Amino acid sequence: MALPTRGRVLLDTTAGDIEIELWSKEAPKACRNFIALALEGYYDGVIFHRVVPGFLVQTGDRTGTGGGGESFFGEPFEDEIHPRLRFSHRGIVAMANNGTKDSNDSQFIITLDRADELHGKHTLFGRVVGDTIYNVLKIGNTELGANERPVYPPKINTVRILDNPFDDIIPRITAEEKRVQQAAREQAQKEREAEARRSKGKKNVKLLSFGEEEGAAEEEVASFKKKSISRPDPHETPSVVDVSDQIPVPLARATTPVKRREKTPTVELPVEGKSKKRKEDQDDLAAIRRQHEESKDSAESKRKAEIEKMEAEIRKLSKRRGEGSDDDDAPKKKQKGPSLLEQELAKYKSNQKGRKAGKRKDEGDVLAMMNSFRGKLKANNVPEEEDNANREDGENEDGLVPEPEEGMEVDDDVGWLSHALHFPKDNNETETQKAEHEYEVIDPRVRANRAKEEARERKARQQAKQGHSRGYRH
Repeated sequence: MALPTRGRVLLDTTAGDIEIELWSKEAPKACRNFIALALEGYYDGVIFHRVVPGFLVQTGDRTGTGGGGESFFGEPFEDEIHPRLRFSHRGIVAMANNGTKDSNDSQFIITLDRADELHGKHTLFGRVVGDTIYNVLKIGNTELGANERPVYPPKINTVRILDNPFDDIIPRITAEEKRVQQAAREQAQKEREAEARRSKGKKNVKLLSFGEEEGAAEEEVASFKKKSISRPDPHETPSVVDVSDQIPVPLARATTPVKRREKTPTVELPVEGKSKKRKEDQDDLAAIRRQHEESKDSAESKRKAEIEKMEAEIRKLSKRRGEGSDDDDAPKKKQKGPSLLEQELAKYKSNQKGRKAGKRKDEGDVLAMMNSFRGKLKANNVPEEEDNANREDGENEDGLVPEPEEGMEVDDDVGWLSHALHFPKDNNETETQKAEHEYEVIDPRVRANRAKEEARERKARQQAKQGHSRGYRH
């Protein structure tokens, strides 16, 4: 019989919910550590970094490497081995350590089968309940890579505390506050990246030193002093206007000499040479085009000659087989009269009419045969006694004795037309009664009513006998 649990949490994972009941009385320190880390949101976003098929799945390391993790107490805490808690079936939740004693932190394991070899080495503090065990088995069947690490590791989204057995736990930071801080950090990072992109997009002319581009760059306009928009009083003497406030002063050009890029010298041909060379190029191009057209025409003519040759051979073969004539190539004249479609339709209609006429003829033949058979039945419907009395032994219906021919069977028996079905009269009444008794249907309600009537009659007889004996005594 399993020990009663106190405390319940729900892991919301990418593979589905996993509900865990805690043995907080038998392993208080491990359960307190697990509940406190869950309240702080430590397990949010943590992956299942290790899966051993048919044995266990492991999680609880924020680094995702299997070598990290920290406890709520700030240091590894000791093991809590209970003699009545054993790894007897799948779904057992226990602390994971680094292979040494009393080295528990935040990592924990869930077994996929019985694991007696873990007893006495790991602190067992909970169990998976309900149908959520199938989600654990789903994690155990995930695709694995090297070092028992999933290729697409499942992840814990959040941990909900359904029943907290430790009301005195004060988390250092709640899961909600942690999520707000994380969102703020992500927003700040996005703003920094956007600012960096904007600063990269600006062009600083001062830093350019590409020679020609520097000389061709536009001159930067100097900043102005802000002028006052207030009007002076008419009686006041106007102050001297500083021209420097109105006219922008351009920046001084760079006094350092700019080194020009050296261009590759090009040899220019005279005008006559250029025109001559252009004419030669045009002649060559025309010759190439002419040659291409000639080759194209020759290929086309060759292909047509091959086709005509093949057609001639086909005509010869068809003549040999008698399939064609000399006038095959001549266009066929349009035939006068109905087309093939009309001829086929006419055939179809004539066949339909023939079928209907044949059907009516067949029906008439059948009716005639039935009438002749009915006449034979009436002719032969003679009482059997009169027929036997009038007929002598060996005579047929016509009064003649048939003479059988040797080696030949003639089926001329028409006596079956006058046969009648007769049953012998049953004079044995005892057999009939016996059969009726054997097949008698007995209703149990009738038998019960009969028994009640017999008991009532018996009681009435007893009462009558008692009354008679009393009168005799007086």
